[in-house]
Amino acid sequence: MGAGGPDEPAAAAPAAAKSPAAAEDEAGNAGKRTGWRVKAAVALYVVALSAFWLGLHWDLRYKALSKAEEGLVCMCEERARMLQDQFAVSVNHVHALAILVATFNYEKQPPALDQDTFADYTARTSFERPLLSGVAYAQRVKHADRDAFERQQGWIIRTMKHEPSPEQDEYAPVIYSQETISYIEGLDMMSGEEDRENILRSRETGKAVLTRPFRLMSNHLGVVLTFPVYLVDLPPDAKEEDRLAATAGYLGGTFDVESLVENLLRQLAGNQELVVNVYDVTNHSDPLVMYGSEVPLGAPSPSHICVLDFGDPFRKHHMICRYRNKPYVPWNAITTPSGLFVIFMLIGYIIYAAWARYDSVKEDYRKMEALKKRAEAADVAKSQFLATVSHEIRTPMNGVLGMLDMLLDTELKSTQRDFAQTAQVCGKALISLINEVLDRAKIEANRLELESVPFDLRSILDDVVSLFSSKSREKKIELAVYVSERVPEILLGDPGRFRQIITNLVGNSIKFTERGHIFVQVHLADHSNLATEAKVEPVVNGINGHNDETTAISSSVSHNTLSGFEAADSRNSWENFKYLLSHETNEVPYGTDSDNVTLVVSVEDTGIGIPVHAQCRVFAPFMQADSSTSRNYGGTGIGLSISQCLVELMRGQINFVSRPQVGSTFTFTAVLQRCERNAVSVSNSALLHPLPSCFKGLSSLLVDKRPVRATVTKYHLQRLGIACKSVATVELALGVLSGRYGTLVNRKQPSMLLIESDSWGLKMDIPLHTRFLEMKENGCESVFPQVILLASEESDKMKAKYAVDYVITKPLKASTLAACLFQALGISITQANKGKHHGSDSLYGLLLEKNILVVDDNKVNLRVAAGTLKKYGAKVKCVESGKDALELLQVPHEFDLCLMDIQMPEMDGFEATRHIRAIEAKAHEQADDADSSEADSMARKAKRDLPVLAMTADVIQATHEECTKHGMDGYVSKPFEEKQLFQAMKKFLGPCTSS
Repeated sequence: MGAGGPDEPAAAAPAAAKSPAAAEDEAGNAGKRTGWRVKAAVALYVVALSAFWLGLHWDLRYKALSKAEEGLVCMCEERARMLQDQFAVSVNHVHALAILVATFNYEKQPPALDQDTFADYTARTSFERPLLSGVAYAQRVKHADRDAFERQQGWIIRTMKHEPSPEQDEYAPVIYSQETISYIEGLDMMSGEEDRENILRSRETGKAVLTRPFRLMSNHLGVVLTFPVYLVDLPPDAKEEDRLAATAGYLGGTFDVESLVENLLRQLAGNQELVVNVYDVTNHSDPLVMYGSEVPLGAPSPSHICVLDFGDPFRKHHMICRYRNKPYVPWNAITTPSGLFVIFMLIGYIIYAAWARYDSVKEDYRKMEALKKRAEAADVAKSQFLATVSHEIRTPMNGVLGMLDMLLDTELKSTQRDFAQTAQVCGKALISLINEVLDRAKIEANRLELESVPFDLRSILDDVVSLFSSKSREKKIELAVYVSERVPEILLGDPGRFRQIITNLVGNSIKFTERGHIFVQVHLADHSNLATEAKVEPVVNGINGHNDETTAISSSVSHNTLSGFEAADSRNSWENFKYLLSHETNEVPYGTDSDNVTLVVSVEDTGIGIPVHAQCRVFAPFMQADSSTSRNYGGTGIGLSISQCLVELMRGQINFVSRPQVGSTFTFTAVLQRCERNAVSVSNSALLHPLPSCFKGLSSLLVDKRPVRATVTKYHLQRLGIACKSVATVELALGVLSGRYGTLVNRKQPSMLLIESDSWGLKMDIPLHTRFLEMKENGCESVFPQVILLASEESDKMKAKYAVDYVITKPLKASTLAACLFQALGISITQANKGKHHGSDSLYGLLLEKNILVVDDNKVNLRVAAGTLKKYGAKVKCVESGKDALELLQVPHEFDLCLMDIQMPEMDGFEATRHIRAIEAKAHEQADDADSSEADSMARKAKRDLPVLAMTADVIQATHEECTKHGMDGYVSKPFEEKQLFQAMKKFLGPCTSS
């Protein structure tokens, strides 16, 4: 035991050591065996799969060839059937023609058929026989009747070689022929061997017979179709002797076989795949080609032969069809077995491609998001850039215009005042251009919003007239405005944007008009449509719609316009204008259920018009008619684009009619809301401009030869309450005054006689006052009316030129007309002007004795703001930073309002406002927690927060929402304007607020 114990482990060790090697050998042997098995299985699988591939390949190939042969048989049989049908149709037409010949040539006595009739009939019915190049009729003539026949016809019977026909038992000379084959007239059809056989066979059988194929005049292969013509109807089983006795002649036609087959194959699908040949196999040893190439009957397989029956039992015809190219082995016989090897690879490839596509889409989406962020950042950067540029330009311009305004309030010489006013006009023009560009930027960013406040439409139009009055007088053109009586006096909308549209359109008209007039009309949409429904001309996308502009307007349109010059749009003629006036006087009812009012505004001018090629891009931003427009007339080409956008925001449309060298008429609609005057709040009452009432009850007499212009003048007088009657000449006016030509309005003597300057004719050499004296002596007048001249030139020059009491300078507007009539009639205007700057509805009334804090880091802007506010009676305190403002606004303070600049160093306006609101909130909390009397508590509740208005040149960024977000109550843009300051401050300093 002791000896054997140590040896066992030693013996076990080699066994254990050999075990891995044996395992490796065994594994190697097993691997080899497995490898051979796998190889054998793969080889067997490959052999089996190859056998399967071959079997499947031959099976698919056999099926494909069988299918191709079946298709060939079907297509060939179809073509053969259709060919026989079409041939039969043509044979039937020839048969019908044979019956016609028998009927009209032999059954009618005398015969109703001759050569001319036959030729005309066959020519006119040739569409029924498109495959026959011509038809002819040959009469059967026996030898005994030949002489009589030739004498009757006036010619002798000739052979096919145009030689006199030799003597024979009978002849078949052609007596009738279609014009296309008239050269065979008089030829004996029985002089040819084959023709003779065909004639005899057709006569014996009574059926159509065919000749051998031959070349026609068209170089096509064809046959001659021959039909017997019998004197009487024969039964189908008639004997040969009966047919011979009844035969009167033979009708033949040349049949174009090639055209027939070509037309047939052209109509059928698969024509390009097949080769079709038609043979005459009457002689099997020598088949004759009727269509196709010279292909032997033993054509390469696959091919198919169809027997054709053309109705001639003697002639045999075959159609042989074969594929143009030998059918190929179908690809599926190769791809289907091969696909079994690669199907899983394709599936893997599809999965890989789908995953790759997913990664690609994901990457594209990431790039798109990055590009979107970049685009949004670029848009923000553009807005910030415009805001910065606006701020940097408007800030010094605020100082320039403010200082000029303050300078104009001082005592200046006339030359100095002219210089200052010129600089002010140029500065305002620059501000206007900046505003247009910024408006376009707002529109592109969808940040332009319209306000809704009550306003007087007629006052806005008066303001526009005032703006362009000097320019119109300088260019000596008529500028007039007319608003329909049916348009409500007060409307609810955005007066600033409405004024901007009118200003843009009238400004363009002033710019491009050198003679004539500019006429602005406002009507209700329903009445305007009534007046123009029958005469409206097509306007598409704002374009006149006429290729020839000279025909755009009817020649019947007269020039009875405001100035006498022709207008571009016939809808603004005096007839339509008078029609609208009649609807106003007749009080035509219109729908009042809705609070909306749709206005139609037209701006008509007689300027240079718009070239036809440029009309399609009129509303495109920064686009003008051509490069010379900006050079000659100025402008940026952005006004109409902005106007179109504003009109669309008002739920309207804008279009135009323009004729070069005649003028343009722009028309737009706008949807506003009704607003009664008694519904206007006190704070908004300053937006309305009431006219003086001291003229009510007066009457006037107007002399004007132009009815449109007279209507406009009456419109302005009626706004002041002055009744007016118009006549065409001064003589008529004197007749009216003397009672010879009717009575005056309300039977009152006129206080004034208004005469248009161009109505002061040659007969006015005698002073008008002399005529008045004569009328007074005759007892016609006791009080002389004031003679007032309406002219476009300066009043002093016109008053010296004409014997009148006063001259009113046009263009007319109600306020200017009232001021002139005050002086002309000697009416005191002291009370009217009293309190102009001291009423509660003026900026002076708002700011008087108010404590206002102005915060701005620009010292020039501080001086301008302080000077402007002090001019209206305010007490102003100025600081240069937000921190200084916070020190002054610690509760309690005595300020009624704060004007805060937004962009300031250290602490901008928004941050300063947040601190102010925080100070006020803390003060309110302390006041609520403190013990105090009830009266003090009520006083604290009545004490409101300090109104803070943003004062900035950045009119894009400083929106109402942005200001409200940071605790501000609104904003005013620099440079300051009186109307803008009033609208911004009336909410906080008005009578309702102060109380």
